[in-house]
Amino acid sequence: MAEGIFKRLEIKYLLSEDQYIKLRKRLAHYMQDDEYGLSTISSIYYDTDNYDVIRTSLEKPEYKEKLRLRVYGEVRPDSTAFLELKKKYDGVVYKRRITLKLNEALNYLNNGIYPSKDSQILREIDYFIKYYRPTKKTYIAYDRIAMYGLKDPDLRITFDKEIRASFDKETPEDPNDTKPVIAKGERLMEIKAQGAMPLWLVNMLSELKIYPSSFSKYGMACKTYLDYGKKSVSLNVKSAVADGLHTVKEKAQYVR
Repeated sequence: MAEGIFKRLEIKYLLSEDQYIKLRKRLAHYMQDDEYGLSTISSIYYDTDNYDVIRTSLEKPEYKEKLRLRVYGEVRPDSTAFLELKKKYDGVVYKRRITLKLNEALNYLNNGIYPSKDSQILREIDYFIKYYRPTKKTYIAYDRIAMYGLKDPDLRITFDKEIRASFDKETPEDPNDTKPVIAKGERLMEIKAQGAMPLWLVNMLSELKIYPSSFSKYGMACKTYLDYGKKSVSLNVKSAVADGLHTVKEKAQYVR
């Protein structure tokens, strides 16, 4: 079982197709695609019966955290899975994750069977589970292209399209009943850096009128789920999520 700890700034932007095409052309002089090309990322987000985790997150506290299980590429029982605590404090993102085989991770999350190898990060994840007692499982997937800087490999930009969601799923396998979270042609861009953004990138975004957007894939998935009239989400959660997302919807110019 491998462990990983990440600390960085992450800034999100919701792009139209036209903005995406123009930006990609300009970025070619400074960045290049990673070796994976276009790949699918499948995740399960874990929450309480009342969706306390996402409700707290949408209130924009100084500190917030989420637990998710993530698989890159094809999803099989023996796929490598990343079980991750994503924390954000004072604008900085901290990720603490372990790698497991998918079947072992699901046995732990769904059946309470502790993984064979212990670690400090696993104990932190276990504390989260015992504290929140998560029962709700939200599936979110998207197709991603990732780029890294030619001069600064720690500078990364990702573009996610076809963000889709489904609720009450036990595994990160792509179900048939997903709903779109963003409009067709849109991309969610994330800039990930260890420090300040380079000036050439700041100028590029300004010229193309690309501005930061407060966008949560999980939060917007909840809103999408409610828009389709699913009855399994309580009225309290519906009110809390809708109230917390109205500014996201405005800033992101979300289009149904």
